[in-house]
Amino acid sequence: MPPTKQEIYLKELQNYCWDNGFNPEPMRNERLAFFANLVAEKNKTVNLISRKDEENIIENHIFISAYMTKFLPDKVTRFLDIGTGGGFPGIPLAIMKSELRGILADSTGKKIEAVKEFIGKLKLSNVAAENARVESPEFIEKYKGSFDLIVSRAVVPIIILFRYSLPLVKEKAFIVAMKGGDLDEEFKKAELKYKSYIKKSTVYELAYKPTNIRNKKGKKLVVIELQK
Repeated sequence: MPPTKQEIYLKELQNYCWDNGFNPEPMRNERLAFFANLVAEKNKTVNLISRKDEENIIENHIFISAYMTKFLPDKVTRFLDIGTGGGFPGIPLAIMKSELRGILADSTGKKIEAVKEFIGKLKLSNVAAENARVESPEFIEKYKGSFDLIVSRAVVPIIILFRYSLPLVKEKAFIVAMKGGDLDEEFKKAELKYKSYIKKSTVYELAYKPTNIRNKKGKKLVVIELQK
């Protein structure tokens, strides 16, 4: 019998993990492969990831979101995923870090319905999905000062991420954003306006074997420590 799609995903994910000295527990990898399969199936009817990206779902979505956890600050407990789309990076984060609790927010109803379905099928008890704009008064009222970690994948410029995040974070918190391309200009603008809140910032090059050894794909992780 030929391998199932999920078995192919699992093998590909394991290879990326082994190549990069990143060793999630086997059960976590299995759940991540199951999640990949759920997204690929749902993508036939709801546009969660680009169609041309489907064959690279492990590298570009599952592995890279899980790999983010290597760079997360210690002692964070509650996160908000802004613009989660199909559940990235929020669901892989929830699978990798079961001690973290999180809200996955997106303003597109169809996407959030899909994410709720994924959370149910994956039996994830540490996250919930909400169809909301995080800058809305209702969302701010509900979650004011609730989070010590904000995560996001390239949804908006860093300066906008600051604006969305500040009402929602605790006194000490982190913004962790996956971005592409040249960040210098983007970061300068954010720093100009929000310098007094930035305690420390670091940009990590997300290079990995075998397909992005010198980070030719320009994947970066921005980690900003906030002090209100």
